[in-house]
Amino acid sequence: MDVKILGNRIANARKSQNMSQAQLAGLLFISPQAVGKWERGESIPDFMTIHQLADIFAVGLDYFSDSTLVERGRELPKLTDYNADGILAGKSRDVEPSTEPERTLLTDFSGSALAGTDFVGVYAPKRKFLGSDLRNADFSNADLNGSSFKGSDLSGANFKETDLRGCKFSVNNLTGTSFNKTILTDTEFYASELNKANFTESSLINVKTTSTDLRKTVFENCSFKGATFKSCDMSGINLDGQIFIDVMFDRVALTGASFQGATFRNVSFRSTSTLTNRYYKTLQTIRFDGAMMDKLTFASLKGLGVDLSLVKTL
Repeated sequence: MDVKILGNRIANARKSQNMSQAQLAGLLFISPQAVGKWERGESIPDFMTIHQLADIFAVGLDYFSDSTLVERGRELPKLTDYNADGILAGKSRDVEPSTEPERTLLTDFSGSALAGTDFVGVYAPKRKFLGSDLRNADFSNADLNGSSFKGSDLSGANFKETDLRGCKFSVNNLTGTSFNKTILTDTEFYASELNKANFTESSLINVKTTSTDLRKTVFENCSFKGATFKSCDMSGINLDGQIFIDVMFDRVALTGASFQGATFRNVSFRSTSTLTNRYYKTLQTIRFDGAMMDKLTFASLKGLGVDLSLVKTL
């Protein structure tokens, strides 16, 4: 293929996804200058990189070949040109069936500028949002199970009643994000900013939260079953009246945390590493007044010197 034509096709695909050269370079772990050279026809990507480009732009490899019917300068459909059913605007379902194998499109929204985008009610499992701008995006009532969010700005996003089963949130900005009645099963949060994020009336089932600052995260009327908190800072957090079943707090800072009126069944506050005097003292600052515990959880905390004088056993 003529290197100029290949460069134009890379540039058109990138621009159709509202992606900058720097964003594309970040996804490929190369310099923006390298992307610029491709688009100017001064160099070409290797075969493996072309495969990566096809995944990022959700196109077939034939898009980059001589045999494709794509014309020079033609733009690919933008993400916003598709409706909630994944159909291009103005297109009908009643079209002749394609003889080509069906291929799933729009799986990768990485590097996209989608601040304030309306995703309400979409069915979009196993999508990728890597390095994306999703500030104030509305995902309410959407099905996003199995999706990945990494290095993205999700501040102010709305996940009300959203299906987030099996989703992974890694190194994201989730400041002020709403998780109201959200489906959180097998969901993972890693090293993400959850300042003033709000979890309301949600069931966190087998949720794993690691290396995350939760000091200013709000949990209201939530239940935790099979959840794990590991290497998190939960100092001063208010978890009064909430339900904890089969939950593990491992190497978690809980200084001044409040669990008043909460219910505990088979909950561990013991660290998997060596218990230090500092950790003992941290546990002794937790408020459990009015809580109800099964006998094993009660005995475990009592053995660590925690004041349980106002706790009832189940």
